[in-house]
Amino acid sequence: MRRRSSNALLIAAVLVTASGVALAKSSDRNQTMNIEADTTTYNANNDNTPTVLTGNVLITQGTLKINAGKADVYQRSGDISRTILAGSPVRMSQLMDDGTPLNITASRVDYDLKTEIVTLTGSVVVNQPRGNLRGERVVYNMRTGQVQSGGQGNGRVRMTIQPKTGGN
Repeated sequence: MRRRSSNALLIAAVLVTASGVALAKSSDRNQTMNIEADTTTYNANNDNTPTVLTGNVLITQGTLKINAGKADVYQRSGDISRTILAGSPVRMSQLMDDGTPLNITASRVDYDLKTEIVTLTGSVVVNQPRGNLRGERVVYNMRTGQVQSGGQGNGRVRMTIQPKTGGN
């Protein structure tokens, strides 16, 4: 059963990281995933209780690296339905298919597998060489490819986009 929890984190980690301005390294999905945490709690008899990884959660797979304080993995009828990563902040890094780095930080990352929506909240920063995005909330719909971002209250979204170089 612990293997299913690992698969949920893998899916969430890869898809959340892909929510940047460009796609994260697709070959990472075929690599071995390693998960470390100070403690893990799992209840095999209750779908309403998430598998909880706490304390120095570290997830690596290929070029993907995620650091979080806590990871909650929810299941419904044995299938992963939702994964929530929390931290101060959650930090994710990965190479994109073109070899450039992608770095994301947020206080919370919520991936709903049923709706295929990834929501990053709390001081969200997405950095890559061609630009960055900052806001309090970024929502990525994996089905449509739509990204919505916004501030909280009078907060603002801030983006910086560098010009293409070398005639690309």
